[in-house]
Amino acid sequence: QVQLVESGGGLVQAGGSLRLSCAASGRTFSMYAMGWFRQAPGKEREFVAAISRSGGNTGYADSVKGRFTISRDNAKNTVYLQMNSLKPEDTAVYYCASQRALGNGWYPTDPLNFGSWGQGTQVTVSS
Repeated sequence: QVQLVESGGGLVQAGGSLRLSCAASGRTFSMYAMGWFRQAPGKEREFVAAISRSGGNTGYADSVKGRFTISRDNAKNTVYLQMNSLKPEDTAVYYCASQRALGNGWYPTDPLNFGSWGQGTQVTVSS
């Protein structure tokens, strides 16, 4: 499995934007589906977005659809989460995760189906 390091979190006002990055180690990044999850205090970790190993397929939670965009650059071993129109309810620790892909268009959405996780980055949206 790859090792993952997130960055880009911070404090932003409602309506603002942030871009999270997740850098992966190793030379097989392009073989992994990637995902973003978040966990707010007192809540379970929830799915945010995922992307297939080629980048051709993506999926989003209904709560972020139309506001967040996941993308990846396999040459840079990095996956991104562009977050626009942020809301206070988006406040959470955001984690990236990876899983060896079962096929080109495949990605999981259940956290139990991801094998590696980053340490998380805090996103705080003020009202």
